[in-house]
Amino acid sequence: MSENTLTNFAPLFLHFLLAVALGGAILLVSAIVGWRRPSRIKEAPYECGVEPVGDARHPVPVKYYLVAMVFILFDVEAIFLYPWAYVYRELRWFGFEEMVLYIGILLAGYAYLWKKGALDWTRPATRGDRGS
Repeated sequence: MSENTLTNFAPLFLHFLLAVALGGAILLVSAIVGWRRPSRIKEAPYECGVEPVGDARHPVPVKYYLVAMVFILFDVEAIFLYPWAYVYRELRWFGFEEMVLYIGILLAGYAYLWKKGALDWTRPATRGDRGS
C-alpha cells in the first residue's frame, strides 16, 4: 500500500482501535468492580417477564415461521429497491419496466398469501398449522 492510502485510512484505523480499546476497558472494569452474588433467582431463565412454566418443547404453530419467512422476503425485496433507485437515470425505460415487473411479481405473491389466509391473525391455528 502506498503512503497516501495509509494516510487516507488512518482516521478509520484510529476509530477502530479506540472502539476496541473502549470496549475492552469497559469489560475489564466490569469484571474487576462488578458484584458477584449468584442466587437461584438470578440464574433462573427469564422470558419477557413471564414465569417459565411447563416444558419448553411444546409444538409451536407453523404460522409463526411462515410469517417470519414472509417478513424476510419482503425485507429483501425492499433492499433491492435501493440500488435500483440509485441507477434509475442510467437505466431509463428498461429499468422502469424491469422494476414494474419485479413489483408485480411481489404483489402477486402478496395476493396469494392474502388469499391463502397466511396474513390473517384472527383465525385460530388449525391442526395442520401445528409443528411436529
